[in-house]
Amino acid sequence: MARYALTDIHGCAKTFKALVLDQLRLEKEDELYVLGDLVNKGPDSKGVLDFILHLQKQHYQVYCLRGNHDHMLLKAIKKGADAVKLTPTEKEHLLKSFDIKHVEDIPKKYIKFLKKLPFYLKLPDYLLVHAGFDFRQADIFSDTDAMLNIRNYKVDWEKIENKRLLHGHTPTPLHNIKKTASHNDNRLNLDAGCVYYKNAAYGNLVALDLDTQELFVQPNIDRPYAVARKS
Repeated sequence: MARYALTDIHGCAKTFKALVLDQLRLEKEDELYVLGDLVNKGPDSKGVLDFILHLQKQHYQVYCLRGNHDHMLLKAIKKGADAVKLTPTEKEHLLKSFDIKHVEDIPKKYIKFLKKLPFYLKLPDYLLVHAGFDFRQADIFSDTDAMLNIRNYKVDWEKIENKRLLHGHTPTPLHNIKKTASHNDNRLNLDAGCVYYKNAAYGNLVALDLDTQELFVQPNIDRPYAVARKS
């Protein structure tokens, strides 16, 4: 049995499938943790959700967290497209992947799936979250906004029982992720900016073996599609 974590797929369904099927060669006894931002920005948000739902239906142990973009999409379904902070092109990718004209028309099975996504997961040795925690708070697990959006925070290890912290949310150059993993750092950001293939430092989807610390790197194969450069 192996345990893997990855994050910030952002609609790059082909890249996600290649990483899981060709590199991880996921088995049904393995555990795969996806740390949020399944949707938006990239070309095939529906394809990402369909692949996850397919794996779960086939009894693969795939566990997903809620990212800020998954949360944003739920708000948009309820409040209208203006709640999605995407460029016109990114909105077009989203609607086209579902073959709909309005975000409110996303089929109910996807809405149901997104609504069930938790904000964090505790493993015996790891704490998994999309962005992080506001460690200045007495109860770090009460601030769901921080779990989705926070950046630039200092970890109070006592508040997470000295577990290792895995997260995404902030695109990070691949060489930095490799360096952090090789040092066995207690905090690791796995967001290699897969969707931003036009930036030389990004454009990869990475998975970490939670037990061996091995990194699996899958370059973006969903390209070409229109996407803004990450500043």
